Amino acid sequence: MFYVSGTQLMTPERRKAVWAIYVWCRRTDELVDGPNASYITPTALDRWEKRLEDLFEGRPYDMYDAALSDTVSKFPVDIQPFKDMVQGMRLDLWKSRYMTFDELYLYCYYVAGTVGLMTVPVMGIAPDSKASTESVYNAALALGIANQLTNILRDVGEDARRGRIYLPLDELAQAGLTEEDIFRGKVTGKWRRFMKGQIQRARLFFDEAEKGVTHLDSASRWPVLASLWLYRQILDAIEANDYNNFTKRAYVGKAKKLLSLPLAYARAAVAP
Repeated sequence: MFYVSGTQLMTPERRKAVWAIYVWCRRTDELVDGPNASYITPTALDRWEKRLEDLFEGRPYDMYDAALSDTVSKFPVDIQPFKDMVQGMRLDLWKSRYMTFDELYLYCYYVAGTVGLMTVPVMGIAPDSKASTESVYNAALALGIANQLTNILRDVGEDARRGRIYLPLDELAQAGLTEEDIFRGKVTGKWRRFMKGQIQRARLFFDEAEKGVTHLDSASRWPVLASLWLYRQILDAIEANDYNNFTKRAYVGKAKKLLSLPLAYARAAVAP
């Protein structure tokens, strides 16, 4: 759903807060993608949203809720992105096709863009930043969108086996492709051309997100930039697999991950 690698590079207090948010997001995602997903109803999600409201008001139900409740008490975290994520889970209960990119973008916002908005108050904005608060949040939103688009492109085959297509159907049609082509899972010239366009779009969101990293608190720049660079490399891996995201899972090797850390640190250190 989203990516939080790099949290180990954060200060202890920020790391604890980000992981509290992450755990809540994972639990929310598991409601519709986990082993009990077939039993989840809109009413169950309504109850989960009520539970969210309670923990924001200092009435946690369990230790994981308590961790997020503690985060809410220490950082100016807003409840709306959390509510929006629950809305994304509601979509997953009944929607398995997206006609346009605008539709898909909204879904990406619900399930991942929200994470960027949740975490900015924890990461903090640099005191000397001349950027507007809105622009920093927009960059965080772009990172969430980029991560989710990357997930979608990586998991095309896996999603298809579950009967789901998280790709703009109108753009598929423009490329001369159909839903059956997705389910057939054959890499063709048309598929490669289509994927190149989808990857280019995801990279543009990563580029937009990277602009905002320089305006985060200095202690947060390295972990966020490292996370961004590592996740963006999944797109490179899809290309290296000759765009076969039907039967091959794109991943970034350990050596590449380790190499990215000092490079991200150097880049973050010279950020204004």
